[in-house]
Amino acid sequence: MNSLSAQLYRSTKTILANKDLALIWGETRPNNLKSKIAYYTKKKVLNPLTRGIFTKNKDYNPKELATSIYIPSYISFETALREAGVIFQHYDTIFVASKWPKTMRIDKYTFTFRKLKDAVLFNSTGIENKDNYSIATAERAFLDMIYLFPNYYFDSLKPIDWKKCDKIVKIYGNKQLVKRLNKYRKSYAK
Repeated sequence: MNSLSAQLYRSTKTILANKDLALIWGETRPNNLKSKIAYYTKKKVLNPLTRGIFTKNKDYNPKELATSIYIPSYISFETALREAGVIFQHYDTIFVASKWPKTMRIDKYTFTFRKLKDAVLFNSTGIENKDNYSIATAERAFLDMIYLFPNYYFDSLKPIDWKKCDKIVKIYGNKQLVKRLNKYRKSYAK
């Protein structure tokens, strides 16, 4: 194995975008990067998933892929809420907060991107970094959800820390969202 492919395998990332490959290889010339990517794709060291995004093998993290398609983005909504035990319904789709609304299928995964305004998307409050991807905490995902879907039904609000919600809700700059938050809090307290 030559040193360029060895550098790929030393990376902990399971998903590699063009910019990642440029950093790993220390390649600053776009034409050289393109040639190296073409070479390693032909040799099956890199597997193309979608334009400008590759994996080293078929054993990759789909959440890492989801947050590599659009930057900035983070896992949120139903995906984060299910992991937190706030909703119980299983979805095969991975839900992502991003700048553009879109649903796409890559390999065997479906991704739904939901648009949030830049002031929210670029604010890292309530976002955790995990295994080369970013994911909303239960509170941030809850607020993202009621921001876009005012009357969403949640199976259990027990995992929600209302004090954290009070801090995070400020980033949305939305009085209606504060009212919705208080409505959900009151219904939970009953």
